[in-house]
Amino acid sequence: MERQERTKYRMAESIKGLMAPMPLDKITVKDIVAECGLTRQTFYRNFMDKFDLINWYFDKLLIKSFEYMGQGKTVQEGLQLKFSYIGEEKEFFRAAFRYDRQNSLREHDFQLIFRFYQDLIQLKTGAPASDDIRFLLEMYCHGSISMTIEWVLSGMAASPEDLARLMVEAMPAKLADLFASFGILTE
Repeated sequence: MERQERTKYRMAESIKGLMAPMPLDKITVKDIVAECGLTRQTFYRNFMDKFDLINWYFDKLLIKSFEYMGQGKTVQEGLQLKFSYIGEEKEFFRAAFRYDRQNSLREHDFQLIFRFYQDLIQLKTGAPASDDIRFLLEMYCHGSISMTIEWVLSGMAASPEDLARLMVEAMPAKLADLFASFGILTE
């Protein structure tokens, strides 16, 4: 791992440690750099703000599940992997998902997953998603993110496997049929 990447992970560990005892909106960049022994200048060389740091860390976790789906695994398996990663970092995500204003993780998650599914459809069909599919996909992504946040904030009673299964079962039929035609919906 290169030096800049290690520095980013140090800052991520710092904010994770700070999120345990205090709400995200009370944490400052000054707190983050003091916790990890870096300078504000180093922080701003790597991130625009603390939300950019949170979103970067989330990307690192989520990219693993996207890569998994990209290797021909199913949507259900990719979601299960995503929820497992979130479960491993539950305190971080509990604190991050509580913040729901500008530059929030909720919005970032939506943009990331929506773009991933659109790109997947384009790759598999050779064309952008139709307006109908795009609408269903947008609605599904918003709903699945809301349910993911509910799952995280309510204590994660369902297992990652059960949540992934429920997310696939909740997919609009037209969208589920499309992913099933690609052979990537479920096992």
